Amino acid sequence: MTQFEKLGQETIWKGHVVEVRVERFRHADGAVVERDNMHHPGAVGIVATDDQHVWLVRQPREICGVGDLLEIPAGKLDVDGEAPLETAKRELAEEIGKAATTWMPLHDFFTSCGFSDEQLHLFRATGLSDVPRPPVDEDERIEIIPWPLTRLDDAIASCHDAKSLIGLLLLQRSVRGA
Repeated sequence: MTQFEKLGQETIWKGHVVEVRVERFRHADGAVVERDNMHHPGAVGIVATDDQHVWLVRQPREICGVGDLLEIPAGKLDVDGEAPLETAKRELAEEIGKAATTWMPLHDFFTSCGFSDEQLHLFRATGLSDVPRPPVDEDERIEIIPWPLTRLDDAIASCHDAKSLIGLLLLQRSVRGA
């Protein structure tokens, strides 16, 4: 495994969600490299299921030019000191008005490690119950979709979001007993 040491960084730009940095590293052989990093605080995704449905959302993703992207509930780690599981619980209530009695970590992954340090923590949530949904941010337009588990293959075929595809494929593998 290649060892390296971070030498420093310079922030080029900072926005509402990301910070663009140029970071410098020294490898064990002495070589110094610069890398662009679109720093992101990280995020969670939730594969929420009951006996009949996987709970999804549709929302516009203007950056991608898509007016109705099908996704699993998700959100960024934007509360200082909040653990990923706590963020997942909060986001499930905020996005679809649900709580879960059982939480299982599915997988952690980097969303695009060539230019961003965003790490996504994926959870499975079961034992769902309704909870009050907090008021939605005025710029969020979320449609809640209770998708039949019997049509899971159709959900996968209709999905173009990486975190959601990973979550749905892991669910499919679990449902099929693989």
